Amino acid sequence: MIDTLTINTNPLKLNKMRKNIVAGNWKMNKNLQEGIALAKELNEVLTADKPNCDVIICTPFIHLASVTPIVDSAIIGVGAENCADKASGAYTGEVSAEMVASTGAQYVILGHSERRAYYHETVEILAEKVKLALANNLKPIFCIGEVLAEREANKQNEVVEAQLASVFSLSAEDFSKVILAYEPVWAIGTGKTATPEQAEEIHAHIRSLVAAKYGNEVAENTSILYGGSCKPSNAKELFAKPNVDGGLIGGAALKAADFNTIVQAAVEG
Repeated sequence: MIDTLTINTNPLKLNKMRKNIVAGNWKMNKNLQEGIALAKELNEVLTADKPNCDVIICTPFIHLASVTPIVDSAIIGVGAENCADKASGAYTGEVSAEMVASTGAQYVILGHSERRAYYHETVEILAEKVKLALANNLKPIFCIGEVLAEREANKQNEVVEAQLASVFSLSAEDFSKVILAYEPVWAIGTGKTATPEQAEEIHAHIRSLVAAKYGNEVAENTSILYGGSCKPSNAKELFAKPNVDGGLIGGAALKAADFNTIVQAAVEG
């Protein structure tokens, strides 16, 4: 039995094609000058360490055009935290995927729980955003996850399956450009964290859903990040799990030292 488990699980880490990814989500923090300073600090730290994982910083819209040229694109990718569900037009205050891409950004977070909760983003709206992002050569970091009541009712598997409908309409080729991020909403900013075992269980379930839709090869190459209060003290244990491919980092992404510690955990994971 032990040999069988070793055969089944270790290849996910040892032979997987997917890289670990650490993506910082700055949310609505840092004015322009502060954001530039943080990006420069991160660039210096990470250029020195040259981590063997993908590092992304997702910043407020106003930072993108300033931050993109000052980081080494071979070390740090830059992304937005959202984009509009329309290509262009009379949508005051919105920022299109084309506009995001024009700054040199390569990624965009879509479907974050805060946007679902506060701005009522639906499966249909998010499907449009994903398509527009891909049409403009942006890689979506697509977030899924359950709230506390859904977790307590043991409905987390059903919830993530329903949310994946926004990306499961894509071709296999387009889906392969998507990074998934599981965020237990009850663990975001609360100090609570899913245990590594809870994270592994649902990440494995998410990967099984991808496999059922697109086949094992696509599933094995899909990066699934953990995004619930991941911090320097727990990152290594979380990233050691075979189906956890790094993290979507909130608060800890705003401090260069903390973020770098998490990046190093992803390298070791």
